[in-house]
Amino acid sequence: MGKIKELQTSLANKIAAGEVVERPGSVVKELLENAIDAQATEINIEVVQSGVESIRVVDNGTGIAIEDLGLVFHRHATSKLDQDDDLFHIRTLGFRGEALASISSVSKVTLKTCTDNEEGQEIYVENGEILNQKPAKAKRGTDILVESLFYNTPARLKYIKSLYTELGKITDIVNRMAMSHPDIRISLISDGKTIIKTNGSGRTNEVMAEIYGMKVAKDLVHITGDTSDYHLEGYVAKPEHSRSNKHYISIFINGRYIKNFLLNKAIQEGYHTLLMIGRFPICYINIEMDPILVDVNVHPTKLEVRLSKEDQLFELIVEKIREAFQDRILIPQNDMDKITKKNKVLDKFEQQKMDFEKRKQHQHELQQQSRYDEIQGDEISEPQSEMQTRYNTNHTQNDEVQSTIQETDFNNDDYVKSQRALLNEMETFEQQSTLPHNDQADTFDQGIANQDIKGSVSKDASRRVPYMEVVGQVHGTYIIAQNEQGMYMIDQHAAQERIKYEYFRDKIGEVSNEIQNLLIPLTFHFSKDELMIINQHKEELDKVGVHLEPFGGNDYIVDSYPVWFPASEAEEIIKDMIEYVLEHKKVNVKKIREEAAIMMSCKQSIKANHYLKNNEMADLVNQLRETEDPFTCPHGRPIIINFSNYELERLFKRII
Repeated sequence: MGKIKELQTSLANKIAAGEVVERPGSVVKELLENAIDAQATEINIEVVQSGVESIRVVDNGTGIAIEDLGLVFHRHATSKLDQDDDLFHIRTLGFRGEALASISSVSKVTLKTCTDNEEGQEIYVENGEILNQKPAKAKRGTDILVESLFYNTPARLKYIKSLYTELGKITDIVNRMAMSHPDIRISLISDGKTIIKTNGSGRTNEVMAEIYGMKVAKDLVHITGDTSDYHLEGYVAKPEHSRSNKHYISIFINGRYIKNFLLNKAIQEGYHTLLMIGRFPICYINIEMDPILVDVNVHPTKLEVRLSKEDQLFELIVEKIREAFQDRILIPQNDMDKITKKNKVLDKFEQQKMDFEKRKQHQHELQQQSRYDEIQGDEISEPQSEMQTRYNTNHTQNDEVQSTIQETDFNNDDYVKSQRALLNEMETFEQQSTLPHNDQADTFDQGIANQDIKGSVSKDASRRVPYMEVVGQVHGTYIIAQNEQGMYMIDQHAAQERIKYEYFRDKIGEVSNEIQNLLIPLTFHFSKDELMIINQHKEELDKVGVHLEPFGGNDYIVDSYPVWFPASEAEEIIKDMIEYVLEHKKVNVKKIREEAAIMMSCKQSIKANHYLKNNEMADLVNQLRETEDPFTCPHGRPIIINFSNYELERLFKRII
């Protein structure tokens, strides 16, 4: 008898569910995508015990026709594909028809649905089989309740992380969906407590204000750009809001959240030298493109995609992010005055929030069911409350204001108006405190145009850094300067690093391929596979002045180097170039020259504990004002920090 046999349907579904349904967040993601594909304008998500006990997703989309209910939970049954060519023109978030089949095979599912022209229907599915179907009262759209997740696969349930972690994953998914679809009202409720609620206004920056807080939202810069194949639009936060990981980088293609190493690298390259190594930006980027240029069917969870013309998209992202910051003043400020003004603006809003929260809590207590009473008393309720607090704290950095989150009895129009009014007031304060660059420079220069101050900074230099008068130095390391706006501290080493970096960067590009001979040639031994790569790119290495000559067997020697290499680092640079070729299978002359410029600027800049005269400090600041990016050194460290007059007076208790 043969050994090969076809798997039972229930077993095959459980195996397939292992790819699609990894955790409760996977269920939320799939159901949320289905609701969006159904053209919903409002989606409400409720989870109990971080989705392990139950997940409910209610939308007001098109609903499911009665004749389709029998196929809804079948594998590979979908309304989004019809023929082979459709696979290459996908504009929906879901398309494979695996989600509901996989979910129903590892949980108990109750589905209510209603279309415009039919009465409501309810079906109950367990272990992938429809056990009951009956007419039911239902609003237009779909209401799906998923209970007892992984009840029949205890091994998988064992690997569920803590409730904190699982709710964090769910929240992250909902956040990203809300950013990519700001025109949809989306809410997330966990154990009766609202975590997220967006207003569906269509403004992505309002959603980002809800997620990241008002402080980040007011420092978002809008970017947009086009090529023949791509349309890019998004928001990037100023470098001062950087984070320690890539989690806050959100990239979407045709509204689908994706992860892509090359596009992440493009975003980091766009912030070039504005961020320290190991720091990452907050940004939202959506790319619209012809679906034929992207393959979304290369990963089980559809997070990774394959793109055509990636290099063109890479350059577009880098260009637009650099353009976003090239004319902006990026001096970090410790401004208590602005914080005080913000607090005054928010007083009424916060009072309204507090009044509403009290009213909502009272209603909740009156209507609370006994099951929730038990949960409120057990050990799960308090940690989940703590998790929510910690999650909000992480995203708002302890000093950012969350917009009011309201439930069923709150009028959505009032919510939209109040949140939009708050954003407008915050933007007004930001505009008042940061004048246009030319007006700001004129204000700094007003009243001192005819003065001849020894050690003062030239007013004819670049106006990205304002006029300031040098007044001293601290520990031979930091230059102290002042103007009408307050006091400035300037890191002299970082400032000269920026000046020399831009000088070397430009000069290195002008140097011809003149070479300097090595006293002792460098010898390199390559394996067979490395040798094939080197031979393939040998001409490109020759063009940048690295000449590899055969030395017998798999050995090569290098006996000269380009004159633009720093003599003391030539050997190291040559080794790095060859390693780069072996790893990336190409020669990146621009990157090599960039690294050389950074290295030379660092080694040749003044160090800490080096005392300067006033005219030397003023000259240094003048040169800094003339650079392209005077706010960070090539390694991303800040050069200038501003202390406002108000903050100085507060520090000395002149203002209480």
